[in-house]
Amino acid sequence: MARAAKEATVAELTERFKNSSGAVLTEYRGLTVAEVGELRRTLGSDATFSVVKNTLTKIAATDAGLTSEFSEMLVGPSAIAFVGGDVVQAAKGLREFARTNPMLVIKGGVLDGKVLSPAEISKLADLESREVLLAKLAGAMKASLAGAAATFAALPTQMARLAAALEAKRASEPGAAAGDTASAGDTDAADDTAAAGDTAGEAEQAADAAGSETE
Repeated sequence: MARAAKEATVAELTERFKNSSGAVLTEYRGLTVAEVGELRRTLGSDATFSVVKNTLTKIAATDAGLTSEFSEMLVGPSAIAFVGGDVVQAAKGLREFARTNPMLVIKGGVLDGKVLSPAEISKLADLESREVLLAKLAGAMKASLAGAAATFAALPTQMARLAAALEAKRASEPGAAAGDTASAGDTDAADDTAAAGDTAGEAEQAADAAGSETE
């Protein structure tokens, strides 16, 4: 490979390390072209699976700021799955493919600039995918909104029941009826007094008139 081509390859790999969501390093020894094609289809459009040269990849990894741990994994025939989407989903796809095709060996990877061991890649594959987590989040939000709507819908009924309960409690209190009776008695007594006063006044006026006629 010419020097210019090597430099272009290193620059491309460096860019992929920097811009990818993650990367999974594998050993593809013994895989056929057809099996590699099947693996690429399994990974989908959010990931690329490329055979790489270890020497150039080591330079690119260093330029991308990765630690020497990653360079130490670059032994034997290497291929890297650069992930642009959900790293968990890609890790699941690679693990499932490796189970049915033991010739594919996961050697490690990178996530957010941190080098991962094969065991950590396996743990990553055990996590729920982004789609599943989003679906669960959407379900939880929908349930919360439904609960809030039911609460608001029940408020008028609850307020009516509360008002009726307060009215019933007020009516059942002993002092309420007695107070009403006393008020009625006071009103009647005041009316009687006023009527008596009016009658006395009229009698006094009649007596004065009779006296005037006598004189």
